[in-house]
Amino acid sequence: MGADFGYRGKGLGLPERGPGSVAPLGRRFGALFIDWSLCMVIAYGLFARGDQQAAGNWALGIFLVLSLATVGTIGCTPGKRLLGLRVISEDGGRLGFGRVVLRTLLLLLAIPALVWDRDGRGLHDRLGRAVQVRM
Repeated sequence: MGADFGYRGKGLGLPERGPGSVAPLGRRFGALFIDWSLCMVIAYGLFARGDQQAAGNWALGIFLVLSLATVGTIGCTPGKRLLGLRVISEDGGRLGFGRVVLRTLLLLLAIPALVWDRDGRGLHDRLGRAVQVRM
């Protein structure tokens, strides 16, 4: 008790604020909301047409493909891009495809995303050895 671990991201060697610092929780949730909304619109418009349950099921698949394609190539989803965030590996490089797959599958389970470490990373990021940072 009373141990000072410093700011979020200090243990990862990231700056306290500015580009490259750990992304704030509000922006991360905002990016997820934007991405999920985009997936729901696509699912509802292209596949489900009036069936809410089917739209939700299709949206999960679309979210999986969206995340794998965008985080695996450019390091950010459309929502993260709009809010100035990106996903990098713990060593500062691009996240490998295998880690993107693991991270995305855990994110779809929802519970790992709700368990955080002292750096503010969800369990899905921790197990995928990823960190979300500001651009």
